[in-house]
Amino acid sequence: MGTYTCCICFTRKFRWSEAKPAEDEREAFATYAEGGAHMTADQLRRFLAEVQGEAGATAADAERVMERFRQLRRPSHLSKLSKLPFTLDDFHHYLFSEELNLPLQPQVHHDMTAPLSHYYIYTGHNSYLTGNQLSSDCSDLPIIRALEKGVRVIELDIWPNSVRDDINVLHGRTLTSPVELIRCLKSIKEHAFSASPYPVIITLEDHLTPDLQAKVAKMVMETFGDMLYYPDSESLKEFPSPEALKHRIIISTKPPKEYLEAKCLKEKDGDTQKEKDSNEDEAWGKEVSDIQTEFELADKVLNDDEEVQDEGLADDDDDQKERQNAPPQYKRLITIRAGKPKGHMSEALKVDPEKGYGRSLWLMHGFYKANGGCGYIKKPDFLMKAGPNNEVFDPKAVLPVKKTLKVKIYMGDGWRLDFSQTHFDAYSPPDFYTRVGIAGVPADTVMKKTKTIEDNWTPVWDEEFTFPLTVPELALLRIEVHEYDMSEKDDFGGQACIPVSELRPGIRAVPLFDRKGNKFKSVKLLMRFVFV
Repeated sequence: MGTYTCCICFTRKFRWSEAKPAEDEREAFATYAEGGAHMTADQLRRFLAEVQGEAGATAADAERVMERFRQLRRPSHLSKLSKLPFTLDDFHHYLFSEELNLPLQPQVHHDMTAPLSHYYIYTGHNSYLTGNQLSSDCSDLPIIRALEKGVRVIELDIWPNSVRDDINVLHGRTLTSPVELIRCLKSIKEHAFSASPYPVIITLEDHLTPDLQAKVAKMVMETFGDMLYYPDSESLKEFPSPEALKHRIIISTKPPKEYLEAKCLKEKDGDTQKEKDSNEDEAWGKEVSDIQTEFELADKVLNDDEEVQDEGLADDDDDQKERQNAPPQYKRLITIRAGKPKGHMSEALKVDPEKGYGRSLWLMHGFYKANGGCGYIKKPDFLMKAGPNNEVFDPKAVLPVKKTLKVKIYMGDGWRLDFSQTHFDAYSPPDFYTRVGIAGVPADTVMKKTKTIEDNWTPVWDEEFTFPLTVPELALLRIEVHEYDMSEKDDFGGQACIPVSELRPGIRAVPLFDRKGNKFKSVKLLMRFVFV
């Protein structure tokens, strides 16, 4: 008898089952359907008004919601034949629908008639770079993507080309490959108002000689024509409002020395910062408290080394003198003369885009989802006015709780559709947990965590968290999903940041985003928000 070797191959199946309606959903359906097996339009209207906070909802609104849901959930030929009943299962899928039940108000609702300086403005940094600040390509494509996301300030570093007869956009004194200024300007004109009708500000970091400045002026005027806004005189006391500046382009300049300051900071502090980074920081970015520490350290480094910086910026002093001699047609275009207080670099810390997709960027993306995502957020009144004793707002002051937010996390779904079966674990379904908390003034800032649900693509947590808020106007709700890994670093499963002031109460579908801020196709959470 011979010896035989037998090899058996098999494929592991990663089973999943669709999550059933949560107990709160069942109770709500039973209450508003009055014990029936299906819900009418008027019953849904009552649910929208009393639970979802949509006081103005009418029966016709509810009927439109139900009809749209039927179109999304049922084959078109069936939905046309008859109006199928709205069951508990339909109710659950409606609540879990990104299209029909988002947690944010989709329309612009702030007062848009105040001066421009009364608003936070969604601002891009090095808007033309496709990657890192040292060796990546410069292109108009990142500019287009930024405008499509609602960014309202586009930064362009402008330099002479190699023969000094035209203008390029590039990150100066690096290996970045240039893109022609005219190409960037044309793309801005074409896409400026694709996401928002409110004004776009082009910030020019100018490294040009007077003759090339004159060429820029001609290029800008020919490209934008009547879209350009600039005041008739320099005695303008207040800027017009975003409403008055709809579909207008504004030109701004700022000193080019920021690059050298950031470079000095990077060389001075780079080694120390590397030692402080952890695996989690590299994957997801620093926590909010860590970011503040970094800002303070940056300011200290720059204040301690002012003399060194001044010597290093001699070339840019020459640039400033050249700018003072700029041709009149160029000067007239400059509506906003941007600047920065000397010795403070907190707002100009530069992060490598290939590593800097982390919590600080997520917070910014979340903050500008407010006001319909139009790129202009009205500042709260307490930031615009001094107190009775001429005091200004102090974020560290001890204040009473103004509002309490209760957040309940029911369940999550969509990872099985957007990720491969072995993305999180090669041998079993993922083990998801959720972190939820607040970014805001120090007294409000906190993060909490759910239990871990093992081996499940559709985890059900059904946990509630309470967040007392002293300054809800400045608070962001932070949500992160991670997959627990016993032997290695936990895997990233999605994130979202939502302005608390914009939250719609009730049971809502919350879509999650990847590290770069792009929305996943299917990944979402079902959550409930209640204000006390």
